[in-house]
Amino acid sequence: MPLFERSGSRLSPTVEAERFHRKVERACIGLASLEAAAADIRLFGAGRLSVAAMPRLAGGLLARSVARFKRENPGVMVSIHAGDEGTVYKWIAEGFCEAGLTMLYGAQGSVQVDPVLSLDCVAVLPRGHRLARRAVLDPADLAGEPFVDAPVGNPLRVRIDAVFEAAGIRRSVAAEAGLGSAVCTLVAAGIGVGLMNPLAAYEEAKVSPIEIRRFAPALPVVFALVFPPLRAQDRLVAAFSACARPC
Repeated sequence: MPLFERSGSRLSPTVEAERFHRKVERACIGLASLEAAAADIRLFGAGRLSVAAMPRLAGGLLARSVARFKRENPGVMVSIHAGDEGTVYKWIAEGFCEAGLTMLYGAQGSVQVDPVLSLDCVAVLPRGHRLARRAVLDPADLAGEPFVDAPVGNPLRVRIDAVFEAAGIRRSVAAEAGLGSAVCTLVAAGIGVGLMNPLAAYEEAKVSPIEIRRFAPALPVVFALVFPPLRAQDRLVAAFSACARPC
């Protein structure tokens, strides 16, 4: 089967030659794609990372970590999944996500835990509240104030209860909310004051009319990376873990 036709001093490809060329071209593109995929695997596994986080961590600390990671690894696709604390642990334990970022309140046997940051809880007040004149608040300052609390049984609620009981102060709980965003929304509406993790508080302060003040005694909250159990970290997860730590 001829692939070229002669016309005077010129050679022109036949229809069959054009068809053959297109097939070879597609095959070469396919080989190039395979080579690129192999390079991704050599560098970072499959070139994709799924990360779980609680909502306000997903928009704050995690977003900054992902931005740093992407600057160093622009070819890696990062997929973020937001859920409450229990959902994050479930996704990690089941292997749906390779890494997670959450607040650590106690032992978690179902996942591997790597603490990365510890910060103290802060008091949140409606904007213009009389207590906003103080730089630091304590349990006595909040005596008699309507309080927006975490739900009964929540690990943070247990710790807040212990602090106020030790100070001999009885809180007047006006409302309960499980998410930091909900706490801040209720506080901004004037329903009461609250105590919460500082990362969520400062993120919410960007969009809600609230005041943030230090609280004593210290109520530390540990932020941790979590990973699936019994699984060694690949280079992709290890690179992300490094980016999630404070510089």
